[in-house]
Amino acid sequence: MGLVSAFHAETDFESTPEHREAALQPLLEGSSHGAIYLIGPARVPIGYIVITFGWSVEFGGLDGFIDEIYIRSGVRGRGVGAEVITSLVAMLKSVGMKALHLEVEPENERALRLYKRCHFKPRNGYQMMSRIL
Repeated sequence: MGLVSAFHAETDFESTPEHREAALQPLLEGSSHGAIYLIGPARVPIGYIVITFGWSVEFGGLDGFIDEIYIRSGVRGRGVGAEVITSLVAMLKSVGMKALHLEVEPENERALRLYKRCHFKPRNGYQMMSRIL
């Protein structure tokens, strides 16, 4: 929870401890809708990544979404993010996932470089849209 709180504070994402717990607890308890992976040693993790699962007719089956990825600022720039994403992509592909998606702010050049190195590409003609329910 501390890592998620730090990430939300760093990115100016307003969330309460109750909101974070309600969002994370089902995944921590084994929900089939996604997974949370700690990055680094379990006792002192340096980050985390949250993957959620969906289904896509367009992509031909199971797809996923990198909902959040966070690495402590003191560890960034050492290739950890690329290693985590590359390993995760290989694992997800081996279990039949057809596509993995993510969102990134256009002005976040550092994240854009990371995602491009990991072979993510913008989808021409598409813009992510959301409706809060």
